[in-house]
Amino acid sequence: MSPSIQEFDYHLPPELVAAFPAQPRDAARMMVLDRSSGTWRHAIFRELPEFLEPGDVLVVNDTRVFPARLVGVKESGGRVELLLHHLPVPDNGGDPAAGRALAGYRGRLRPGVRLAFGEGLTGEVVALPRPGVAEVRLVSPRGGVVEAVGAAGEVPLPPYLKRAPTAADRESYQTLFARKTGAIACPTAGLHFTPRVLADLAAKGVETVAVTLHVGPGTFTPVRTRDYTAHRLAPEYYELPPEAARQLTAAKGEGRALVAVGTTTVRVLESCRTQEGFRPGAGWCDLYIYPGYRFRAVDRLLTNFHLPRSTLLLLVGAFAGRELILKAYTEAVRRRYRFYSYGDCMLIR
Repeated sequence: MSPSIQEFDYHLPPELVAAFPAQPRDAARMMVLDRSSGTWRHAIFRELPEFLEPGDVLVVNDTRVFPARLVGVKESGGRVELLLHHLPVPDNGGDPAAGRALAGYRGRLRPGVRLAFGEGLTGEVVALPRPGVAEVRLVSPRGGVVEAVGAAGEVPLPPYLKRAPTAADRESYQTLFARKTGAIACPTAGLHFTPRVLADLAAKGVETVAVTLHVGPGTFTPVRTRDYTAHRLAPEYYELPPEAARQLTAAKGEGRALVAVGTTTVRVLESCRTQEGFRPGAGWCDLYIYPGYRFRAVDRLLTNFHLPRSTLLLLVGAFAGRELILKAYTEAVRRRYRFYSYGDCMLIR
């Protein structure tokens, strides 16, 4: 029989979906999963240094989320909602006041429709390249279009949170490592870190290295094919700086463990791993990891609890094994862990 996405389903009581992050962040619960023994134990995230070794390398994603959701009106007066897939790319001639972007949309659109998002940002639908996706040209009459999007946009909270974003979400939906703006969703495994935890990790001799993957639709697009191997992941922009590549190559050569913080970090590391080490560079990552994949870079994984039938659950199932992951998820539900973006986490060793 062919692989079926139904093999990665589980029941989650809706009240276990976390609507807000733990306070403080490092008070989140952490399930520690041991792949070799098939067992787990329960901990608090601030205890993370106890489960790592001196010389381990913590690899984080330093992307920063921008306010990618735009709510406005069409020239006809009808409401429209866009979810930008990326920051606007400067229009012909490099005019910073105008740029183009792909966007998912709600409402009825056609090429040529003009849009208004308050006084500082307007738009026009250029094309509808595929169902549910529009190419839009955005213009700011007051200057930079990227800044205008930042002012007019809303934090693109996942729909399963079932609440409107607040002003606090502009920072709470960012990790401590967020430096490079460009993501439309947060790499949520990094949300648990605090300065105290980072200081404790450094004191233990754990090194931290940053890579970048700007989370786009590829990460959270549902698997709509029964055979999950037929799914395709939309490319997302990544960067692996030369110094980071050198540090990672040296660590691997010395037999030190790479601890990936989040599935996005996993995909960068696995994409850039070669026989000679890690290849620095920037470009587009469409690596799709599901059971049967052979990991070459990542030794340990810190990750949140993911949606049923998602590419993220497939990735952690590939890393730890389907049966063990589903048993651990059943235990997490029984123990009332908090799930998804603002929820608790799992360290897979």
